[in-house]
This record gives sequence, structure tokens and C-alpha cells, in this order.
Amino acid sequence: MSGATTGDSLSVETLYSEYHGWLHQVLRRRLGNADDAADLAHDAFIRLLTKPRYLSHHTARAYLSRMARGLCVDLWRRREIEQAWLDTLASHPEQETPSAEQQTAALEALMAVDAMLQRLPEPVADAFLQSMVHGLTGREIAQRLNVTERTVRNYLSKAMLACLRLQARLEGDTPAPPASDNLRGSS
Repeated sequence: MSGATTGDSLSVETLYSEYHGWLHQVLRRRLGNADDAADLAHDAFIRLLTKPRYLSHHTARAYLSRMARGLCVDLWRRREIEQAWLDTLASHPEQETPSAEQQTAALEALMAVDAMLQRLPEPVADAFLQSMVHGLTGREIAQRLNVTERTVRNYLSKAMLACLRLQARLEGDTPAPPASDNLRGSS
């Protein structure tokens, strides 16, 4: 096969030519919108270019289906954040409305915080949100999560470290952490 790279692994070019139309249709059915489907199908193949995978005809559809589900979830999450931000802006008097640049920067920061929280182990993110958003004490969080207060302090320390890393990255002091710096599962 001319499109294969090694063994039965398909090149991105072959994957694109053979599966792009199919992936676009899967996304279109899931999203109900051809434009969003086209964008996400494009994003899927960009990801394959930047992070190649060894895929065969046997594994390509399953992998692309999983990727499509993840891209849809990311899109829906991003839209929820955007809508919450727009609702917040709408609730403020017009004279207090930030400039377009400030609004864009704030939305990008919100998305970065959401992505950071998604990378944290679930109990760490949960403890952080209960503390920062709901104002609960360490004892209250410990009771809700059925863990010790010391564990809650550890969770909050991990979350604060992630926040500091994110802040440094947003301020341009450090690059984004590598994928291997994922904290998920290290509670």
C-alpha cells in the first residue's frame, strides 16, 4: 500500500484521504452543524500531524471516533464557558464593560483555568472548587469528600501549584507543561 508508513501503519495523508469524509459525517450527526463538524474534523487531523499515531485500517475508525467524542466535549465545554462569560458581561452596566481585548484575554484565561482543572485529579479539582468557589473550610470539604483534613490540605496545595504554573505560563514566564506533566491520577 503506497499510503503506509511502516508495516500496516497508515500515513496522515492516507488517513485524511480515506477517513476525513467519514469523520466529518460522524461529527455532523453528533453536532448537528456542518461548519462545526468541518472545524473539528480539521482539528482531528491537525492533532494527528502534531502527535502522530500508528493506526491501521483496523484501528483508524475507533481511534478517530474517540478523538471526535473528545473534540465535541471540548467544544461544548468551551461554549459553556463562553456563554457564562457573556452572561456575566451582560449583567454589568455598559460603562463597566471591559474592552474587546480585555474580554478576549479574560475568556482565554477562563479556558486555561478550565483546562488546568480538567488535568487535575478529580478530588483535587473538587476540593479546590469547593474552597475557592463555595468558600467551604478544610473540615467541610473533608466531610464532603470523606477524607482527612490533611488530605484536603494536600489537594489544595496541588491545586495551588497548578494555579501558579498556569499563572506563570499566562504571564509568559514559562512554556506550557508537556503532556507528561499531566497531574490526573496522581492524587
